[in-house]
Amino acid sequence: MMAVQMATRSIIVFFAALALWRLSGPRTFGGRTAFYLVVKIILGAILSRAVGATSLFWGTLLAGQIFRLLHRGLAWASSRYPWVDKLVKGRAYLLAEKGQSKPEQLHQLNLTDKDLRAGLHTNGSVSELAQTEAVYLERDGSISVAKKKAEPS
Repeated sequence: MMAVQMATRSIIVFFAALALWRLSGPRTFGGRTAFYLVVKIILGAILSRAVGATSLFWGTLLAGQIFRLLHRGLAWASSRYPWVDKLVKGRAYLLAEKGQSKPEQLHQLNLTDKDLRAGLHTNGSVSELAQTEAVYLERDGSISVAKKKAEPS
């Protein structure tokens, strides 16, 4: 009987999670910032309590819905107020400009020159820093590269 109950809970929670995701929109689970990572982890932890019967089933599903609404409210506020956006999602950092790295910024962010070069290769398809106009550490932790414009021939 216990196995049947857990299987039934699993099915209901699966469809409830799917519904929460669809109601939240694709960025909820597609975003790569710390904000979205926290949303994923906490929502998973909340809903797992419903499967394992460690909390009231319907109360746990309600908590998941409240968490979804909290997320949507913060996402809405972030899109309208820059200070909320910076607080919730962070900001980008300039790592290099006009082909010159910013060692103090790299040091502050605990990045090495190897990390910077790896970002150039992986995300910018360039082999040298001199080929770049600007290099950023984005809010999601990735490195983005703006290449220098080609000289007209």
